[in-house]
Amino acid sequence: MAERRDGERQKTFTRRAALLGLGQLSLFGALAGRMYYLQVVEADEYRMLAEENRINIRLLPPPRGRILDRFGRELARNRPNFRVLLDPDEAEDLPLTLDRVSGLLSLDQATLARIEREMDRRRRFVPVTLVENLSWKDFAKINVNLPALPGVRTDVGELRHYPQGERMAHVVGYVAAVSEAELTGDPLLTLPDFRIGKNGTEKIFDLALRGKAGNSRVEVNAFGREIRELRRQEGEPGRDVVLTVDDALQRRLHGRLAAESAAAVVLDAHTGEVLAMTSTPSFDPGAFNRGLSTKAWNALRGNPRHPLINKTIAGQYPPGSVFKMVVALAALESGLITDGQSFFCNGKLKLGNHTFHCWRHRYGGHGHIAMREAIAQSCDVYFYEVAKRIGIDRIAEMARRFGLGEALGVELTGEKRGHVPSKAWKLATRGKPWLQGETLITGIGQGYMLVTPLQIAAMTARLATGNRIVPRLLREVVGEGEGSAGEAPSLGLSAAHLAIVREGMDLVVNGSRGTARKASLAGDVRMAGKTGTAQVRRISKAERLRGGKQAEGTPWELRDHGLFVAYAPAEAPRYALSLIIEHGGSGAKAALVAKELMEEVLRRDPLRRRAIGRLAARGVPEREKGGGSG
Repeated sequence: MAERRDGERQKTFTRRAALLGLGQLSLFGALAGRMYYLQVVEADEYRMLAEENRINIRLLPPPRGRILDRFGRELARNRPNFRVLLDPDEAEDLPLTLDRVSGLLSLDQATLARIEREMDRRRRFVPVTLVENLSWKDFAKINVNLPALPGVRTDVGELRHYPQGERMAHVVGYVAAVSEAELTGDPLLTLPDFRIGKNGTEKIFDLALRGKAGNSRVEVNAFGREIRELRRQEGEPGRDVVLTVDDALQRRLHGRLAAESAAAVVLDAHTGEVLAMTSTPSFDPGAFNRGLSTKAWNALRGNPRHPLINKTIAGQYPPGSVFKMVVALAALESGLITDGQSFFCNGKLKLGNHTFHCWRHRYGGHGHIAMREAIAQSCDVYFYEVAKRIGIDRIAEMARRFGLGEALGVELTGEKRGHVPSKAWKLATRGKPWLQGETLITGIGQGYMLVTPLQIAAMTARLATGNRIVPRLLREVVGEGEGSAGEAPSLGLSAAHLAIVREGMDLVVNGSRGTARKASLAGDVRMAGKTGTAQVRRISKAERLRGGKQAEGTPWELRDHGLFVAYAPAEAPRYALSLIIEHGGSGAKAALVAKELMEEVLRRDPLRRRAIGRLAARGVPEREKGGGSG
């Protein structure tokens, strides 16, 4: 019995040992299979994951392209940004190091507080920017003292720089940090120091100016600290953008208008190229790149003269009498009025219970007057009569033909359409029918009419040439070919009718009774133009008795706008100019300023000089290109 039980126990032990051995063999087989799978089958994937843990790929922002004027002068470029960085975990005594840096650079409490906040938010091996935009003297001072500043290092980055400052701010625009709403998925936009165009040319051509990112492969340790750079691939620099403007001419215009709240535009009368475009007062575009304080921002926003608004494209004003040429052409083209037909002006016109005055009512009006002299002397009664006979819709149709009431599409941000009223518009928006009295005041550029200085510059170029001139600011994006406006199509107006209006504009400046006769140019060159005075409120009876002149103590914001449009030379137009001086009093005063501006335009004569922006874009110094100095 005992032997039988021993045999059974032996069999049981042998069976259990076999099962245990089989289990162990299966386990080791599974482990061997898993090891084979990981080390052989999945070797490439895990090698890649390990490599990704060891190597970081970092984006390298490309240099931003330059913005140049028509002669290659730099309007926006990149300059070195001298800055000081701190590696907190390499500093032996952080408070002492910061105290020494502060002593060398005189850091204020706000800067020190900002540094402390950044160090609290970041890991200790991530560098913190202590200060940037240093002068070379301060940068050198830090470099000399580096041995006594453990953890501190210097670095040279890039900062957008605007050499012309305020005078080109509204044309060039500015760059600033990317906001959350502007993230498009482009990884470049996530870089902390990256800047994009926010306004003007910088914004319109941002993608071309931005370029394409490069990358750097760096080896890091388990904590993410950079050990060494393994490979670097530089990006594609941004393209240079060449504009049609002449910086030297812009300097003269801006300097002359700097004390005013004003806007001026100079166009090539045949191609529409914008040769100068200034809006005053202006602002420092570099301040947005460096970072604008709340105080500075509120000062800009609260300025009653609106320095942040580009008045040339976003300022909307009643055109006043500079609109009378459009009314005259609408009358001639309709066939309802002839150039020899005269009306009697006794200084006022009655319509129902209302009396509409001429600016010369104090002197008994202009007497019998026909179209040419009505333009030259800016007779309001004549244009009341004309507007009454042809109606608002004919006036509106001709106004749109001259580019009024529509965005002209110039390559800038924030362009306004202005406004050309009509019967249908008033009924649809106000729910009221159009009144004949509203036609009369529209006939002299008042009422609901609103225009921008760019629009009336284009209107003047169209009057001078008879063609549909469209303003443009872009000359070339380097590498994409030079832009061309092509030949402007005709407005389809009678050459004889255009000649009548041009003769009237010539008499404005060069006639014995023209409203701008004091603005005639010296020498043989003649300028044709038109004055305009736009009321910003109903004038009082006392002011009307003074001939519309406002009292000396009238607050600035209640004074009339002064406008003037012109082209020159009168016999062979080459340049068109528009000027508005906000609350500047009268068009006759604006004409005297415009005279100075047009004389400067003709003296420089930028269309006679060779535009060489492309050579400048390739780095050829200006003295080698044969361009004038201005």
